[in-house]
Amino acid sequence: MINEEIRAKEVRLVGPDSEQLGIKPFREALQMAIDAELDLVNVAPQAKPPVCRIMDYGKFRYEQQKKEKEARKNQKVVDVKEVWFRANIEENDYQTKLRNVVKFLKDGDKVKCSVRFRGREITHASIGQRVLERVKKEVEELCTIERQPKLEGRSMIMILAPKSN
Repeated sequence: MINEEIRAKEVRLVGPDSEQLGIKPFREALQMAIDAELDLVNVAPQAKPPVCRIMDYGKFRYEQQKKEKEARKNQKVVDVKEVWFRANIEENDYQTKLRNVVKFLKDGDKVKCSVRFRGREITHASIGQRVLERVKKEVEELCTIERQPKLEGRSMIMILAPKSN
């Protein structure tokens, strides 16, 4: 709450240079803020009496927004990338998909490796298991296995997470 929005008879006043000005009647504190061409801002409404500070509220809000924007800019969002394999995948296709897995892990993203089974391929789930085990063996130095290969419906899924440095 700022200026006239404050509903208290008296307030503990803090000056613009963080000096304690003591307990003052609300009207006197507001007049001091107006004389300094600043705002009276309630910084601790739960205190008895409430603590108010004389400050430039617009500048304060601007600096807060700048700090929040900087914090959002520095945070890393981890995406989950998905790479589909087939149970009877050819070697060149496998190498291409493996390069994608490695690239995603190096970029710091999680990778969901899936083997799709079509038709009667599902009866030979061990072939898909071998494909995922091969992927796991070839990228083990880059990642940790977050979820071991597991059959879900017509797909076998394994999740890899990049190693924390």
